[in-house]
Amino acid sequence: VMALAANLCPLHCSAAHGTQQDFMQRDNCILVDGSDSIIGSANKYDSHRFLPSQPQGLLHRAFSVFLFNSDGKLLLQQRAQDKITFPGVWTNTCCSHPLCGQQPDEADSDAAIADGSVPGAKAAAVRKLQHELGIPPEQLPAHQFKFLTRLHYCAADRDTYGADASWGEHEIDYILLAQADVTVQPNAEEVAAVKHVDLQELQQMMDPKSGLKWSPWFRIIAKHFLPKWWQDLQRTLETDEHVDIVTVHKLSC
Repeated sequence: VMALAANLCPLHCSAAHGTQQDFMQRDNCILVDGSDSIIGSANKYDSHRFLPSQPQGLLHRAFSVFLFNSDGKLLLQQRAQDKITFPGVWTNTCCSHPLCGQQPDEADSDAAIADGSVPGAKAAAVRKLQHELGIPPEQLPAHQFKFLTRLHYCAADRDTYGADASWGEHEIDYILLAQADVTVQPNAEEVAAVKHVDLQELQQMMDPKSGLKWSPWFRIIAKHFLPKWWQDLQRTLETDEHVDIVTVHKLSC
């Protein structure tokens, strides 16, 4: 499987600097089928286009980090207004994509998923936490992440682009939790604001009366999973009570 992944994910250089348009053309997402088997690669631009020829874009891997501090508060971010998809919305700590051609390799094999280690998704999380939030890798190394499960969702960005939105997300999202006190220095090109919240504060922010907008993947996770994970965070992080590495939960907003 690793050899197949290497063939389907050609080696390339993905620098951490550039405009959102640069990243869209340069970064190659890992394309998968509905069972999360790797079938190829495509750049971010092609992967996220919702067109008559591909009305749900191209299904690809993603990850979502939920980072809690020592007080048990969750770090949220508001996506920058320059983001191509879902600009300006609030969401979890970091949401992005494992990419083809990275070192260390971010294309997890079937075996790495089956044993729950997912080093590729974790390496991608470390990379993007540093890029988006300035979190030094030594403050949150890959081994500190807990992989809980996967989510398959599809959402057109109609808030930004209207009823016939030509941009959106169609992802199998790897959910990663961690707890650490870290230095946060947001990258203004990626992140407009950050905030630590407890569950009650989050629920108040997510009340429709607040007027705040939220990413579709976060709304799904907050509705179906997050409260039970957060209820006993230490148990969630230190045991496998909430780990489900077999199921790919197919849910909608």
